[in-house]
Amino acid sequence: MSDEYYMRQALIEAKKAAEEGEIPVGAIIVCRDRILARTHNLTQTLHDVTAHAEMQAITAAAEALGGKYLTDCTLYVTLEPCVMCAGALGWSQISRIVYGAPDPRRGYALFAPKALHPKTQVEGGVLEDEALLLVKEFFSKKR
Repeated sequence: MSDEYYMRQALIEAKKAAEEGEIPVGAIIVCRDRILARTHNLTQTLHDVTAHAEMQAITAAAEALGGKYLTDCTLYVTLEPCVMCAGALGWSQISRIVYGAPDPRRGYALFAPKALHPKTQVEGGVLEDEALLLVKEFFSKKR
């Protein structure tokens, strides 16, 4: 499967988040062509500022693997991870991160570019326009 295919799966999760009144961020973790986690933001639902899509995905994938390290796994997330999520992803030793839209206000690259594990590969901009549109539509409805 391609990065675009898996990002489309993450976008499905982001749309679910928006329908639930959550900021539309979705995440998928894939290991050896198997989806281990499908998640989206749950900060409003769980009343938990740490319940970002990536944090939910890390927990679900680690449970599926039976261990805390996500080596040989790829995270697909619709928005660039924040500093908190980047730190957690660093500790998970995830091999690869693919994100849709950059987050110029809260993204890890601006504030903590070394938060990830040194071997983690990062690629941004996969289906960026679709991911960005979801966020813009969500916030335009809120205003």
